[in-house]
Amino acid sequence: MSGDQTAQVIWYVLALTLVGSALLSRRVSLKGALGMALIWVGIFLLVLIAFSYRQELGLVATRVQTKVTGAPRQQMEGNAIRIALAADGHYWVEGNVNGVPARFLVDSGASITALSEATTRLAGLIVDQQRIAMMQTANGPVEAKYSVVPTLAVGAIKTSDLTVVVSPAFGEVNVLGMNFLSQLKSWRVEDGEMILEPK
Repeated sequence: MSGDQTAQVIWYVLALTLVGSALLSRRVSLKGALGMALIWVGIFLLVLIAFSYRQELGLVATRVQTKVTGAPRQQMEGNAIRIALAADGHYWVEGNVNGVPARFLVDSGASITALSEATTRLAGLIVDQQRIAMMQTANGPVEAKYSVVPTLAVGAIKTSDLTVVVSPAFGEVNVLGMNFLSQLKSWRVEDGEMILEPK
């Protein structure tokens, strides 16, 4: 058994011991004890599921909040863009690639901007099949190919001939990386909002 598996077994034993001791200390009947045990198992499963799908649930919560409150996720302030922190803990911004609308995760930890295959196809970009990059992502190493975006815009911020990477491993996610952010006058986080200022 690995260290992680041992820790999980210990956690489950402690959880069951806690529930069992609580039931025994109350002198509950066997039928009542089983009923309470099932309720606790259900609660633990719900917490486990919520934790496992927290990012997806965060995206759903952000979309519902936007629909219900009508609150924009990003606002223009002069030429600067203010982006609210999403429920999933990330900053997402709406932009376009060659005039094609696209949603981007702003990631200062990414050295280069990354596009999904779908966005690349819709924007009519040419992918260099000969030039391959091995990218280190949070999910491990990924093979990607290079392309160049003639025009990438986020609000009033526009870049030309931006080098990007494309890979099916990115799924539907587009990422604004440091090669985009470094072209700005500044970018910073204040009071839970990311502020992008063009030069």
